[in-house]
Amino acid sequence: MYILGISAYYHDSAACLLQNGIVVAAVQEERFTRKKNDEQFPVNAIIYCLKQAGIKLTEVDQTVFYEKPFLKFERIIETHVAFTPRGLISFWKSMPVWIKEKIFQKKGIIKKLTEIDPDWKYSGENILFTEHHHSHAASAFYPSPYENALILTLDGVGEWNTTTVAQGAGNTIEFLQEINFPHSIGLLYSAFTYYLGFKVNCDEYKVMGLAPYGIPRYAETIFSKLIDVKEDGSFHLNMEYFGFASGLRMTNRKFNSLFGAPPRDNGSELTSFHMDMACSIQKVTEEVMLRMVNHLHSKYGHDNLCLAGGVALNCVVNGKLLRDSAFKNIWIQPAAGDAGGAMGAAFDVYYGYLKHERIIKNDGNDSMSNSLLGPSFGKEEIKAALIKNNLIFREMKNDQYYRFIAGEIANGKIIGWFNGRMEYGPRALGNRSILGDARNAGMQSVMNMKIKFRESFRPFAPAILEEYASEYFDIGKPSPYMLLVSSLKLKYRLTLDPEVKEISGLDKLNQIRSTVPAITHVDFSARIQTVNSNSNPPFYELLRTFYELTGCPMVINTSFNVMDEPIVCTPGDAIACFLNSGIDILAMEGFVVEKIQG
Repeated sequence: MYILGISAYYHDSAACLLQNGIVVAAVQEERFTRKKNDEQFPVNAIIYCLKQAGIKLTEVDQTVFYEKPFLKFERIIETHVAFTPRGLISFWKSMPVWIKEKIFQKKGIIKKLTEIDPDWKYSGENILFTEHHHSHAASAFYPSPYENALILTLDGVGEWNTTTVAQGAGNTIEFLQEINFPHSIGLLYSAFTYYLGFKVNCDEYKVMGLAPYGIPRYAETIFSKLIDVKEDGSFHLNMEYFGFASGLRMTNRKFNSLFGAPPRDNGSELTSFHMDMACSIQKVTEEVMLRMVNHLHSKYGHDNLCLAGGVALNCVVNGKLLRDSAFKNIWIQPAAGDAGGAMGAAFDVYYGYLKHERIIKNDGNDSMSNSLLGPSFGKEEIKAALIKNNLIFREMKNDQYYRFIAGEIANGKIIGWFNGRMEYGPRALGNRSILGDARNAGMQSVMNMKIKFRESFRPFAPAILEEYASEYFDIGKPSPYMLLVSSLKLKYRLTLDPEVKEISGLDKLNQIRSTVPAITHVDFSARIQTVNSNSNPPFYELLRTFYELTGCPMVINTSFNVMDEPIVCTPGDAIACFLNSGIDILAMEGFVVEKIQG
């Protein structure tokens, strides 16, 4: 049985194909169109999934969309009525798109699927719709390694839900609690993202990265004016300060007056005020989530927690929950945002609707295949792309290849690493990665400014051999998907001079804080990816070789792309990124290209 899951039309569209409950392929549309967070119907992603399975669309038993358009339309209409007359402008702007394209999405989906395969026909039963948070919950629980778990999903908004609590057992999910629009921890965080001059539904992670530079001096203001949080972690926003329900902006003049400044213009200077605001909303989010999660553990008694929804991509929060909550085990869907809704929708139909038996692996691993579910390319395809671009290259055998790349990382070179199947979700996990030496104090600045072309304050993550993770970091669990932040252990930190401790803001970037400074954030934290020999043998072998050479079991691992572009997909994408950035060496499946110096 084949089930095709689709997410589309809002942001980060994707497709996922299941075969008898096993994920064959899953990928975001942006990787093919090269448009970041592409929201269009995932034609290319669907074609790839079918190709990976070696089937035609006519062989797919069910196609399922990740949410219900009529329910979402109902919410939009009722919200505009509730906020009349303030919502009229946004109402008139949104209605033409809804009436023309979104409200009758089944017709549009049928048309697109017929264009992909003219032999495919709508039978009246082979297109289904599930609810947005059902998709998130299914993506969180069904691929997890748990037979039983509590499921928490949080995002901006689906149809009505912004937060849901459910419990999963075997092949069933039972929904227990919900919080509905406009009360949303995701939209609260996005409001601050907007206010700080970043792009909503895209740049929330920049707020998270900026937060350690500041002081949470506005946290109490947020709690007293913007959000009312109960003892059980449930919450209610004061909509007097927000514009997202009634207008085209996230915040309003009253919000600006509360904090004494207008929203920051994108690209303008980041001041201590902005850093303190980022720190404050991050602190509030952590406190709300921890209170909610601990109450849920007390109420329902589960030891396992599964997370999905865009808020679950806040890896600082996740690390705090793992460290400080009462749950023993936490599993987070690596494609936690809307892209993961495609996978969740497919699982929701396979288990929830069709009631197939769910078989849990007995090895403690999930069923995500390390999230390496996208396209791969053979040596001949890679070689042809190199020749087409008139590049001088060498081909090396495995041992020589790993030793050469590890040695060049140790020599301060920056590597574009292209191997195997592309990652599903927002994180590069060692198949479409840019790699550097975590011990190199200047590497963070060089990679931000000359490789990624992005803000200087952004930290980099380490990929570390799993067996050494707890040696370096305060983490007791594997973190294969780079979704947990933990602190560097004291013995690897450097003692800072008293006058250095007084430095504030972005000047902290110039301080060398540890023996692995390139991955140590200003609060001594790091977003960790643990790598073992089973999940990704080639990447593990590279890290192992680097460790043998240097005694350091980790490297910088950041996504193979520049700012505002999707992660590279094809050899051609990788070559273009290599040629148009400061990457020193391109390494693709045993082929090596070095830039000519000077």
